[in-house]
Order: sequence, then structure tokens, then C-alpha cells
Amino acid sequence: MIEITNKIFYVGVNDRNKNLFEGLWPLPNGVSYNSYLIDDEKVCLIDTVEVDFFMPFLKNIQEVIGDRAIDYLVVNHMEPDHSGSIALIKKYYPNIQIIGNKKTFGMMNGFYGVEGNEIEVKNGDTISLGSHTLNFVLTPMVHWPETMVTLDTSCNVLFSGDAFGCFGALNGGIIDNEINCDTFWLEMVRYYSNIVGKYGTPVQNALKKLANVKLDYICATHGPVWHEHISKVVDMYDRMSRYETEEGIVICYGTMYGNTERAAEIIARSASQAGIKNIVMYNVSKTHHSYIIRDVFRYKALIVGAPTYNTGLYHEMDVLLSELAGKDIKNHYLSWFGSFGWASKAVAEIKKWNDERLHFEAVGEPVEIRQSINADSFAQCEQLGRSMAEKLITTRL
Repeated sequence: MIEITNKIFYVGVNDRNKNLFEGLWPLPNGVSYNSYLIDDEKVCLIDTVEVDFFMPFLKNIQEVIGDRAIDYLVVNHMEPDHSGSIALIKKYYPNIQIIGNKKTFGMMNGFYGVEGNEIEVKNGDTISLGSHTLNFVLTPMVHWPETMVTLDTSCNVLFSGDAFGCFGALNGGIIDNEINCDTFWLEMVRYYSNIVGKYGTPVQNALKKLANVKLDYICATHGPVWHEHISKVVDMYDRMSRYETEEGIVICYGTMYGNTERAAEIIARSASQAGIKNIVMYNVSKTHHSYIIRDVFRYKALIVGAPTYNTGLYHEMDVLLSELAGKDIKNHYLSWFGSFGWASKAVAEIKKWNDERLHFEAVGEPVEIRQSINADSFAQCEQLGRSMAEKLITTRL
């Protein structure tokens, strides 16, 4: 049994086998599916786990309450990695009452054919378990329409659903003060930027609802239970949802025969010589785009370059720009460059992406390289790197 505080127990599981979260995002360190059990006069389960892990999940529950029944199941979020065990929980605990908001129950019936024994809650409603009182706060579009969070006001514990979560399985310890959290910080940024990042305004609205609430523990559905680092994780979410960034440049490029890559190296060196220390470079065909998106959320400036391919834009760059456009990222600078062998298209296509979808502030003159870099295009690449560096330096606080 893993008690977090005052009869609140961790009953979640780890997934170290899945390669891609949601079939999209790499999981080099696995992921946890966190669920919590409050052992009071009324027993309350907070969220479930992915259905593949139901039997170890059930064993964790029974380790806490033995043969006692579960009175309530709170469903903060209906994504199947958290709701997938609802139908099986009902088979083992047929009298369980399921707590959710109006949008929860339609999804629950649609996903699992489960209905009945429902308690619908609205924003601000409360339920007493005995010594624990639960307060429900609706947080729509963080990052699904039915999402909500649950406050245990008796213990200052927030059951936050996917909010404040991160990739990475839990290696023994559960609460942040028991573990080395170094590996989780960038994984929180990658989790937020790729999954929640589009919904900055709803996240800000949720943070405002929780602004004056005393929190001793944040129990998210992925990653550690936050206790020692609560102020840090809340600040990270606040900054990311306002699209605040650090000074730095993400340079990502596609290349077939090395010419575009060489241009990227020249640009990076020039920006470094002009005084920018935070520069990260990615080959879009080699690095999974989730890591590039993560760093675009971290750094203010983005420089992209690619060759023309089949009289269009190099495929992997086209995909990356589409993914970035889908995140609705704000407050960024963009420069671009391209190359071609016999038909010029890449530079124009990148500009079109920015004009129509990205809407980043354009910096410097785009560079277009015919066949290979010559003295003129070398100098243009150097100037592009300097232009972005100077733009960043002039906006320093």
C-alpha cells in the first residue's frame, strides 16, 4: 500500500511496454497511469487505468480495502488510458456510483456502453465521504470538453487529471520528494506541448479557478505526485499556456544530400557568434517531431529549412509545419531557408505556411540555395543567423 496522505492511496500502474503514447509520442521511459483511492466512511476511487492493466490495478485496490465495496468512482477525464477500466470496475463493484459532469456520461456510454448509478456534478458541487470532502471544478478543454478536477478540501489535495502530468514511468517512488525528478521536467514540457499545448486559453481559465486554493499535493494521472515541487509545476503550466519562452533558437531542417544541412550549420554558427547560447538543431527526418515541438514551446525563435521535393516542400518539413500550426502557438519569431536542384518551391511553401497558418513574426531575409552553397548564399546564411540573434538580443528584458 502506498499512502500519500491521510487515507489517500496511490493505486496506479506503470506501462513500460508501449512504444508510442496515443500511437504518436515516443515513450523512452514508459508512462504511468495514476489512480487514487480514498479510504473513508465512503470509499472513493479517483479515475481508473488503461484496461490492459486492470488485474494489477484491481490487486492494488484490494490491497487497500480488502473485500470492502467502492462507493464512488470519480471520472475526471474520459480518455481511455484513464477510463478504460470503468466497465470492469462495475463488474467487480456493481453498486458503485459514478461521479462526473454532464458531458462525461455521454462519452462513457459511447465508449463502454456503461450507464446508470450516475451522479452528475456541476462546477463547485461537493460530496462528503466522511472526513474527506470533495469539491468538483470543471475545466473544459484541458484538453477534452468533459475534463474536470477534484479537490479534497479536507487535505488540500488536487486530483488534476491530465493537468500537471508528464511522460515517464515511476521507478519505485511515487511522491516527488522520494525521487530524483530531473528526468521529468523536459518530459512535462514534451507532454504539455504535444498533447495540451493547443489549449492555452482553457488552461489559463483553469489556473484562475485554482489560483487561491491551498495545495499540499497534486495527484495527476501521469507522472509523480507533486508535493515538494508544486509551485514549479504550476508555474511551468502557467508559462507554457501563456506561450512564454526562453531566449533561444530551434533550427530544424530537412536534407537529402547535405546542402540544406550545411546551410543550417552556417546559420547556427552565425547566431552563436552573435551571442545566442541556447541553440538546438534537429534533422526533421531523424528526430521525432514531438521533441522538436517541445523545444519550440521552450524557445522564442524558430528557423526552418528544407529542399524542394517533387516541386513541393520536403515531406517531413511539411508534416512538421502542419503539426506546429495545429498547436496554435503564439509569440514566436520565424526565419526560413531552402534549396533546390532544378525547381524552386521550398522557400515559397514555407512562407505560405507562415502566412496562412503559423502567423509567426518573420525575421530576416529568406535564403534560397540553387544546387549547392556558393559565396553569396554562404553570406546570406550568415546574415540570417545574425538577424535572428539580433532580434532576440533586442527583445531581452
